[in-house]
Amino acid sequence: MADKLRTQQQLEQLQARYVGTGHADTTKFEWASNIHRDSLASYIGHPPLLAYMALGMGEPKEKVRAMFLEVNSHPGRRERDGKGKRGNVKNGKEKEWADFLW
Repeated sequence: MADKLRTQQQLEQLQARYVGTGHADTTKFEWASNIHRDSLASYIGHPPLLAYMALGMGEPKEKVRAMFLEVNSHPGRRERDGKGKRGNVKNGKEKEWADFLW
């Protein structure tokens, strides 16, 4: 019984310390947003991954890095409206990137 209590306390400490660990009330959207944010941060923080992504997108590395930072700085921007479409996404190339990233 003590092991179960200790495990539960450790889990609660992790959840309080780190935002992305989730909890019992975490929605699917919140979980997906955390994964998306962490993935973009990883791409930005690891230059070989960033170079690989830039090569695949056909854009300069710094432009892709700036775009990832832009997407990461607006967390509520990718929420879906009632019709299942993404809201608040600009037209043109940014829309293509937004579809690629989300």
